[in-house]
Amino acid sequence: MDFGGRDVSIAAVAVLKEAVLREYEAPVAGSGEKGSTRYGKASSDEEPAAQGCEPIRKDSTAHGPDDLRSFGRRRGRKATAHQRNLLDDLLPRVMLDPQMLSSVGVHDAATLAALCGAAGEDVWLEIGFGGGEHLIWQARHNPRIAMIGSEPFEDGVVKVLAAIETGGLNHVRLVPDDVRPLLRALPQASLSRVFILFPDPWPKRRHRKRRLIGSAFLAELARVMRPGAQLRFATDIGDYARTALLALDANASFEWIARRPADWRERPADWPLTRYEEKAVREGRRCYYFQFCRR
Repeated sequence: MDFGGRDVSIAAVAVLKEAVLREYEAPVAGSGEKGSTRYGKASSDEEPAAQGCEPIRKDSTAHGPDDLRSFGRRRGRKATAHQRNLLDDLLPRVMLDPQMLSSVGVHDAATLAALCGAAGEDVWLEIGFGGGEHLIWQARHNPRIAMIGSEPFEDGVVKVLAAIETGGLNHVRLVPDDVRPLLRALPQASLSRVFILFPDPWPKRRHRKRRLIGSAFLAELARVMRPGAQLRFATDIGDYARTALLALDANASFEWIARRPADWRERPADWPLTRYEEKAVREGRRCYYFQFCRR
């Protein structure tokens, strides 16, 4: 079967899915899947949050009653004086508050892009931007596109704030928190691209319910992505790749656009390397890159 052509039958796509799922039947030897999380080990099995992490806000009206925490710690190193100034002064000016979107008249992609300071009408969202390498790269290479980045880890937020300050990235807006309240507040069909790159894998079986990509999350994501929008997902954890692929396959709103094995094994040219991906490669874990289209 020729996977190099652009017109691929349903049967060919099914073969590709079977191939990638077989790759994920068992973790790569020495990959360290059992102990690693994105920002380090959880502090306990019962409440997986690293030392110094803020408690889960179960009483917040912005968070749904069934929202389980899908990320690890919020803070790493103590902020320097300059970093604290960025958090205190710049962050309030570029922060996107989900609760105020409807009150300021955001009802479609154009008004959302304008609120984000973009000249065009496209809006891209990166969920969990980590150290910000990918978000900053995309913002610099796509100056007319509104960039929204969500990330609860304070160190990563500071890095993007520094890039906004020095690089004039006036079309970037940040959500320093869980992304799900934002998704619930966004207008329907307002996003043209979404990135979920190396999310917290929660590798222990008892914690897998905390993984971000699941049926309820994908249903909300499909609502805010316009037809033809692209979803990019990457992971270095075999079991997460398997469960995410199955969840996406079960949602009729998403179409996997792989044409050949290289499409999920090789990172595209407009998909820059991130710090976490470098770490995964250094530690011998395979990285896989998925692209889906919103039907």
